[in-house]
Amino acid sequence: MAGWKKKLWVASFATLALAAIATATACLTSGCSTLGYYAQSVHGHLSLLNAARPVPEWIADGATAPALTERLVLSQQIRDFSVSALALPDNDSYRRYAELHRGAAVWNVVAAPELSLTLETWCFPVVGCVGYRGYFDRADADAMAAKLRARGLEVNVYGVPAYSTLGRLPGAFFADPLLSTFINYPEVELARMLFHELSHQVAFASGDTMFNESFATAVERIGSKRWMTERASAAAAAEYRVFDSRRQDFRALTARTREALEALYKSTASDADKRVAKAALMQRLQADYVALRDGPWQGYAGYDAWFARANNASLGVLAAYTGLVPQFERLFDAQGRDPARFYTAVKRLASLPKEDRRATLGP
Repeated sequence: MAGWKKKLWVASFATLALAAIATATACLTSGCSTLGYYAQSVHGHLSLLNAARPVPEWIADGATAPALTERLVLSQQIRDFSVSALALPDNDSYRRYAELHRGAAVWNVVAAPELSLTLETWCFPVVGCVGYRGYFDRADADAMAAKLRARGLEVNVYGVPAYSTLGRLPGAFFADPLLSTFINYPEVELARMLFHELSHQVAFASGDTMFNESFATAVERIGSKRWMTERASAAAAAEYRVFDSRRQDFRALTARTREALEALYKSTASDADKRVAKAALMQRLQADYVALRDGPWQGYAGYDAWFARANNASLGVLAAYTGLVPQFERLFDAQGRDPARFYTAVKRLASLPKEDRRATLGP
């Protein structure tokens, strides 16, 4: 870490250039339209990096809680597995840890019109256009959300536990660290998170959030299955199956609602009739969720907050993470389920124009 201040201008330039590059969740990919936005991105990212220390230092520190030490040891086992079993980048990412003392690494703002699931976008050099805008300070995110609501848009603000700088910033100090916002995730969920974030360092297509996030989601699924098979305890695997089963139920329910709303919004019905039909669909969504929660989920209420805020914006952003996952899973199979060959094929796709990329991936 010595001498990093001498490279501050390099880091600032790189952060400004990469400020819109992110993963499942990622503030730095949220777009920048003002100098103030750039400034908060740079300051927030550097503050996060300054809080990080190498994992061995945390483990050797007698003041580190035993539970945290255990999680840090596990994180390094997962990190090693990501290289040996999944051919993900072998670099300094997730070899340092930071306590953030807040509930999220960043907060994303998404917005959509009253009768559309098409997200508001922000465009800038290097990364193209993205459908969300992120902030390191929740108050800044809420202020942006208020401006968007004043324009008549439906808005959602949500916390993001991690983001990726694609491994492009120089040196160990600038590598993406482990964070307190996700270190206590259940074992397989922690592995899934790391596999997802690391995959963004493998391939990135400018301005194509669905391609980038769906690829990362495919990698996390492939990786988490291998971790469960080869490394996880029976208890950890069972815990994850319950957790993931709920997530798949959530995705199926919200996908059905998105499809119904898309059809409604594209129909020739009047705006007044669309509003009535939309209200009915949203009521059905809430009722179906309650049935899931109080039935198969046996009272699990972890999605209550999401459904309390459900609107066009929150539904619209979900599609980016799963829209192309089946296509990537088929591509993985076509490459003999070999991660390195799979990544080569994905990088080739990422280099194509968007239309050719989608056509090659297939329906």
